[in-house]
Amino acid sequence: MNAAPAKRTYSRLPVWVVEDHHEVVPYIYRAIASRHIPLSGIKMVHLDSHPDMLIPVNMPACTVFDKEALFSELSIENWIMPMVFAGHVSHIAWLHPYWAQQIKEGEHNMHVGRDKSTTTIRVTSTDDYFLSDALYVPAHQLEDSKSLHLRVIQVDPVDTSHSSQGQNDCISAKKPKTDSNGEVNKEQEHQPKANAFTCSFQPPDGSSTSGHSAKAQKGSAASFVSSLLRFIEQNDAYILDIDLDFFSCKNPFKDLYTQEEYSVLQELYSFKRPKEGADEEELLDCVERRTRQLEDLEAAFADLLEDDSQNTIDRWAANPGMGSLAKLVSSLKNRNESPDYEMVHQAGLTCDYSELPHHISSEEEIQQLLLAVQLVLEALPKPTIVTISRSSLDEYCPAEQVNSIQNNMLSILEMLFGSLDVHKEYESAPEESAPQIPST
Repeated sequence: MNAAPAKRTYSRLPVWVVEDHHEVVPYIYRAIASRHIPLSGIKMVHLDSHPDMLIPVNMPACTVFDKEALFSELSIENWIMPMVFAGHVSHIAWLHPYWAQQIKEGEHNMHVGRDKSTTTIRVTSTDDYFLSDALYVPAHQLEDSKSLHLRVIQVDPVDTSHSSQGQNDCISAKKPKTDSNGEVNKEQEHQPKANAFTCSFQPPDGSSTSGHSAKAQKGSAASFVSSLLRFIEQNDAYILDIDLDFFSCKNPFKDLYTQEEYSVLQELYSFKRPKEGADEEELLDCVERRTRQLEDLEAAFADLLEDDSQNTIDRWAANPGMGSLAKLVSSLKNRNESPDYEMVHQAGLTCDYSELPHHISSEEEIQQLLLAVQLVLEALPKPTIVTISRSSLDEYCPAEQVNSIQNNMLSILEMLFGSLDVHKEYESAPEESAPQIPST
């Protein structure tokens, strides 16, 4: 029997920095092709204010096996799940800040497969995140399904103000000893990081304005680390993926629309949850209703793009649940004679069961979150590759903060893991002026 190909190692930790998050996928595929990470069973630690686990709604499932076609279909909110269906990624730890609550905390086990009736990719999870996008189907309706083990873990800013020695009490990481090639000393690389978590995790003072409460310290640092170390084992070849909006996050649509317009969008696109403990039939009815609702709204704004006369507005506003459309269009046209109705629809898609995360962090809070991430990474083995998304041109990470956050994050990676091979791919990418469909 032929032996499995040997796993390869990089001489320096590669760090791929892109602008839009889905642009990391080609570099992940490149690492798979070069056998630095496995073809299947990949684990990913994903730090982000958004889960990015939606699915291109109408994309045929077979697209995942045509690499170039797949890359052209992906967007910032839906780049992970196609890799799950393709059989590559099987374990994801979504580490999120306290202001991002799109998926319930804890462990989620689901199947991702091809829907027999539509040949599109769907999931068996009944979490609101998937139901509100009409992505749920029961397991018996899926073909070629893959298991996904998802852990959702909240990471709060590290508060060191109570410590007599400040941050020095919390940071046990020191720049590792390296050899002549800048590599981490092999004996040191996998040593347990003793006392890595001596500080508690909690939000900054005054966080009630963000809707966060004092119960953020619900889990000790020790249990937090223990959970991650059960997820990532010492010899795992895993991906560390970081969106810089994890540290400070905007909802760019709040700058595009008035509060009244945004409220109308929330009303038009509101998602009616199924009752607690709903059975399969009720869940499927929920998905069917949601599908019709979103299809009608998409058709309405497509019509308005062609003709936003009063007759067109009145015709659509007469549909059940769409009465407030007239008020929205009137407000939009008062500010702009030719509203971008396609963008209005994209904004509406973020207004379902929860608002898009919006929390512009202070510099102090960014530093506290950087320290929290440092402590997390200090407890983990060295990743195989690191992917970083700036998310600044579409304004999810504030443009005035992104460079500082990026530089600090790269410094932490170098301090913990030694010499880096940094590829700033965004420097050669064409700029985009409008936000893409965001993750919800």
